[in-house]
Amino acid sequence: MELRELRYFVAVAEELHFGKAAQRLGMAQPPLSRAITQLERRLGTALLERTSRKVTLTAAGGVLLDEGRAILSAVTAAERRTRRAATAHPSLVLAVKSGTAGELLTKLLDAYAAEPGAATVELLLCEAHQHQLLLRDGRADVALLHLPFDSAAGLDTEPLHSEGQVAILPASHPLAGRSQLRMDDVTTLPELPMARWPGPSGGYPEGPGAEVRNLTQLFQLIALGRTTAVIPESAGADLRRDLAAVPVLDAPPVTTAIAWPPHSRLRTVADLIRVATRL
Repeated sequence: MELRELRYFVAVAEELHFGKAAQRLGMAQPPLSRAITQLERRLGTALLERTSRKVTLTAAGGVLLDEGRAILSAVTAAERRTRRAATAHPSLVLAVKSGTAGELLTKLLDAYAAEPGAATVELLLCEAHQHQLLLRDGRADVALLHLPFDSAAGLDTEPLHSEGQVAILPASHPLAGRSQLRMDDVTTLPELPMARWPGPSGGYPEGPGAEVRNLTQLFQLIALGRTTAVIPESAGADLRRDLAAVPVLDAPPVTTAIAWPPHSRLRTVADLIRVATRL
């Protein structure tokens, strides 16, 4: 199987439309159809069910789509990391959710920069559940995760720090003056439904709370009295004056972990992990 054929199939499997896939690939539809037919003949199985109205994946096609995405991501990652390694000044890319791990991140960057031969660290600010994709396709070499909120499936990880959680409320709310709260106090507020974060697929769970993708959106909506949230204590530091953070006693602890692809052999990544675990 050639990479070209795999790219063709993934495009058709994701679009489920030969015309749209051909447009995405910048080619005519007839040679794309012939390439998919040739691939099916070589594999000895149907990958797509075609009718005059629609295109659907077979069970075998679903397997090849998953495998193909992983293979193409690995190829893209290899190209990106090879180019970075070939530069005169080595660098690595660290993915971090915007607005999180502030103090820990500062300590990590300062400690690593003091190491002999330290590479340049480029920060890639991302949103919830983007870490895996960024590490898989090579846009990032290493990432900081917050467990259990972020998925670490398929990654190697090392825990760095555990902390409690706080409820973020409008400063004018009656509960904002409390010294501590419990989860039931926060999750049962009809006037402030819990904010909803996207899942790994990008979709939001059902519920009345506002849809948010980052802390900037979240804090703005809480200040306007539209929603509330329970987040790691460090993410609630240095809040704007119209917000308040109250510790939530029975909220599960959050662990900040450093994560990297299991096949990574980059010395720069190994050095950063060593410094992080030492901290």
